[in-house]
Amino acid sequence: MPYKLITVEIEDEVATLTLNRPEKLNCLNAAILHEMSAALIDLNKNEEVKALILTGAGRSFCSGADLSGQPYGTDKNQPGISRAEHIEPFVSFGWVIRQIEQFTKPVIAAVNGIAAGGGLAYALAADIRIASENASFSAIFIKRGLVPDCGVSYYLPRLVGVSKALELMWAGDKIDAREAERIGLVNKVVAPGQLMQSAHEFAKGLAKGPSLAIEMIKRMAYGSLKADTVFTQMAVEDFMQQVCRESEDAREGVMAFLEKREAKFKGR
Repeated sequence: MPYKLITVEIEDEVATLTLNRPEKLNCLNAAILHEMSAALIDLNKNEEVKALILTGAGRSFCSGADLSGQPYGTDKNQPGISRAEHIEPFVSFGWVIRQIEQFTKPVIAAVNGIAAGGGLAYALAADIRIASENASFSAIFIKRGLVPDCGVSYYLPRLVGVSKALELMWAGDKIDAREAERIGLVNKVVAPGQLMQSAHEFAKGLAKGPSLAIEMIKRMAYGSLKADTVFTQMAVEDFMQQVCRESEDAREGVMAFLEKREAKFKGR
């Protein structure tokens, strides 16, 4: 489908979804949320896509909700929403978070500028965060007299610990990229001119790998947070390892090792 408020590019089996409202600091209204959810669903189904990069145009990653926009993204009567979206928490906002959560392939947030409010949530929902030195992060809700939403209160404690998460959510202040890296909020900080290259190189490395195993590792890692014992998780590992052992990629990996060459994985 044609997009007006986002762009989608696919190169080297890596998709890049860019929020494209730079004049509004890529803030989120109902229209851009609809486009994001549609794109995420399509890209997740696209077997040629092995990894996804989320980023923003201009000087902002995403500044959060467009408080001036009508209809608002949480309006259950907004036009064009499906029955599934209608019953989602926060409607369009929640639907996009669900699509990121259910994205089976690696998701990398390339944070080029401010990630605040709902924009922070989208960065946190990604699997990996690479930040420009110009990036900043804010759970700004408290400054509007609100509580964190879009999953921020879920993601932050898991990434930085409960005490630090409470500090960030209670204060609502901006932290810069280096502080975000120090507390474990982002994986890596790079110079502004190197951000997309760094994100694409990382994503391309994943895309060239054994994508079946990579996608199962993602499922295992998140599932482990809900496992009650290590033995429960080991049972999951056993099942997924058996799936891998029967794959073409596993056979190729063994042959490449025996033949002392680089493996050429096909993702099956």
